[in-house]
This record gives sequence, C-alpha cells and structure tokens, in this order.
Amino acid sequence: MKASHFPYIALGLGLTLLLAVIKGSEQTSEGETLLPLLTLLLMSEFAVIVNAIGAYLGIKQIRTAGATPAYTLIIFTCMLLCVIFLYLGFRLWPL
Repeated sequence: MKASHFPYIALGLGLTLLLAVIKGSEQTSEGETLLPLLTLLLMSEFAVIVNAIGAYLGIKQIRTAGATPAYTLIIFTCMLLCVIFLYLGFRLWPL
C-alpha cells in the first residue's frame, strides 16, 4: 500500500467509527450506553490516531506532489474527524 492512499482509508474508517460511537453512546432508560464505555473510548482513541496519521501523511504527500482539491478535502476531513473524536472521547469520559 502506498502512503498516499492512507488518508482515504483513514477517512472511511473514521466515518464508520463515528457512526458506531454516536450510535453506541446513546443511553438506555437505565442511563447506560448501548456499547460499553471502555469500547467507546477505545474506538475514539483509535480513530484519533488513525485520522491524525492520515492527515500527516496527506500533508506530506501534498508537499511532495502538489495539492488537488479532492485530496485537500480528504485531508481536511481527516483533521476534522480527529478533533471530533477527541471531543467525543473527552465527553464520554465520566467525571
């Protein structure tokens, strides 16, 4: 696999995990989440790491080969997903 393809994989995985975390963090009538809290936190942390690596490799690719609008949008979306998952992870953590 080329490193220039990783942002596409990170984006797809990030969007899939975003749906799982949002749906799994819904609370039941007893106040528990649909998925265990540790699972939700692990998915959020993994998605932050994957999307951060995807954004880094994408920026590195843009510096060497030049930017296209579609590739730039993918990298921006990876950065946005990284921030969203970071926020979701902190929001899920019980105080």
